[in-house]
Formats: sequence, structure tokens, C-alpha cells
Amino acid sequence: MVKLTPPMGWNSWNTFGENISEKLIMETADIMVQSGLLECGYDYLVIDDCWSLRERDAQGRLVPDPAKFPNGMKAVADYVHSKGLKFGMYSCAGNLTCAGYPGSYEHEFVDAETFAEWGVDFLKYDYCYHSPIVAGKYLYRRMGLALENCGRDILFSACSWGSDETHEWIKESAAGMWRSTGDIFDTWESVKELTKQQEKLHPFNGVGCFNDMDMLIVGMYGKGNVGLKGCNDTQYKTHYSIWALLGSPLMIGCDLRSMNEETRKILTNKELIRINQDPACRQPVKLSGIWCGEDMVIYARMLAGGDIAIGIFNLSENPGAGRFNLDELGLPNSTGRTLEMTEVWTGEKLLVTNSTISRNLAPFDCEVFRARLVRQ
Repeated sequence: MVKLTPPMGWNSWNTFGENISEKLIMETADIMVQSGLLECGYDYLVIDDCWSLRERDAQGRLVPDPAKFPNGMKAVADYVHSKGLKFGMYSCAGNLTCAGYPGSYEHEFVDAETFAEWGVDFLKYDYCYHSPIVAGKYLYRRMGLALENCGRDILFSACSWGSDETHEWIKESAAGMWRSTGDIFDTWESVKELTKQQEKLHPFNGVGCFNDMDMLIVGMYGKGNVGLKGCNDTQYKTHYSIWALLGSPLMIGCDLRSMNEETRKILTNKELIRINQDPACRQPVKLSGIWCGEDMVIYARMLAGGDIAIGIFNLSENPGAGRFNLDELGLPNSTGRTLEMTEVWTGEKLLVTNSTISRNLAPFDCEVFRARLVRQ
């Protein structure tokens, strides 16, 4: 399946881990619609690891855990679809999943057919317990081929964490998105580390196979499966802004049933979603800036129609200033043009003078602009 913009949705792993159930999934489907998330574009609801029994049945097929999913996966998929959502599931390229449940190694075609029969629209495919003598590119190519021939359109979400030089071969596999970083945790240090891991991989993002920086931790506040220390709302705002501007899939990981208003505001920022879903899907560029230091990070991304998305991110615990010259955007003073900029969180508008932008930011904060060219 070819996806033309980064996928958006919700995944069970960050908060719930193995504590998943039919009831949780149905309640989450209800909230995705009622809260306006589906209207904003979050249309995939994905069950992660720990959904099956520990052994396959006599026919070699995966079996949903009847204690967690008493009516089976087809019933869950039907309910999710009845809400206008798409249904996603999880498997792994190894003999076991990361949590020790049956993986799809050497069962790729039967599993793909099973997922299709259940009405699955999205498959997250992990990389634990894989064969040490079969290269990853063959394992992902095999499942990609199985999904392409299963009789149903299923988005293939490859989750090899960027291991084994994934960027060199993942587009061979029919994957629509690929995990380009390690696992995320609900800490500021994790957000910062994954942001920096991603920089060398910007050129590999684009239509057909999007760089996946892992699921969002917005609204977790230290609770749940990857909760750890938690972050504050400013840090969550910056985390979301980076993922959106860099063109990562936006997969929510918090418990939507207890989502507060600040979390909802972050996740439904329509201008950031518009940038994330820009149809041109061009790669971002990191600007050098002026006297910025390594923790004042500036990214820009050309959008369809000639606008530019610009993000200034203070990754430090100290106040700082983000500065850069319009020359870095290909817009020197000699062109007779400058930028009219609108900040997507506050709506503030500004006109750049003297071809230079300078913005003061509080610790962990950010500003993201949609800028259009105007004559000086």
C-alpha cells in the first residue's frame, strides 16, 4: 500500500503494553471520534504486542487471546470500522515478538492472509528474535510481498529501529513507513536523543515510505508502559512540533480516555497537522543559524505552493535565542523578497526585516512558523 502523506492514529503500546482488551480498543475508538481526533486525520487505531495466545493453533494460525478479545479480532475490526476508523495490528519478523508471543517468521503468508480475513488495515512489524543468519532486508521483503498479495490493502509499518542500515533497503520491502530511531520513552532526554538520531536520515523520508520517529508521548505525564519520568506540557508541545515538522507519522500513545484539554489542544493543532500532511512531502533541512549552539535547533521545510515551514526549537533547560539569515533559505536580500511569518501556536504575525530572524525562547520551548514570500 502506498501512502501519500504520513499516517496518523493511535497505538496501544506506550501506555498499555500487555494490558490491552476488546473493551479498551472499543472505548478508544469511541473517544477518537468524539474528541475530534478522527476529524483531524487520526484514522488508524493500532493494537500493539501481547494480543495473541502463546502458541499457534493446529493449523499454524495466530489465535487472539480469548480473555482479552472474547469476540475475536474480526468483531473488534468491525467495531473500529463502524466508527470510520482503520484497524491496525502487530507482529514481528522473528520467531517471537518482543514480548515473547508468536512472531511471523516463516509464517508470513498465512499471517498476512489471516490479518486480511480479520479486516486489518495496518501492520506494525517488529524486529525482535529474528534469525541471526537471514538479513533483515529479506525478512521485511518477505512480509511485504505477503501483504501485497493477501487480497486486502494493508499499510506495512516496518519497525526495525533503523538497525542493519535499514535506510539502505527498506523501500525494497513495500513498507509505507519505517522506524528510523530507537524506542521512545516518556522523558525529555528521549525526545532530544531521537531528534538528533533523525538528522542524518532526513534525506530518506518521503512519499511511499515515511521516516517513523516512534509514537508520540504527548499527554502521558509519566504514566503507563513507557512512562518513566514524564514531561511537562511545554516539552510535549515541542516534541509534537518536531515530529510534525519533520514529517514523521503521528501515532498517539497516551490514554485518550483521560486526555486533558492541553493534550487535546497539542494533538489537534490544525496548522501543524497541515504542515505534517503537506502533499509535497519534501525533506526538511537543518539550518546552521547564527550563534545558536547545539541545543538551539532550527529546521525548515519547503511546502507545496511556495510557503516554508520553519521551526525553532530550544532543546536546553536554559533560555536561549534562535537566529538565522534568510540566505540559508535561498532568499538573500538581493531578491527583493522577505518572509511574512505566522506562528502556529499563538497566531502571531511578523515581517522579517534585514534578512535576519532572531527569536528568544524559554527552556524546552519552540516556535513554528508558516512563512510566505512577500516583496520588501
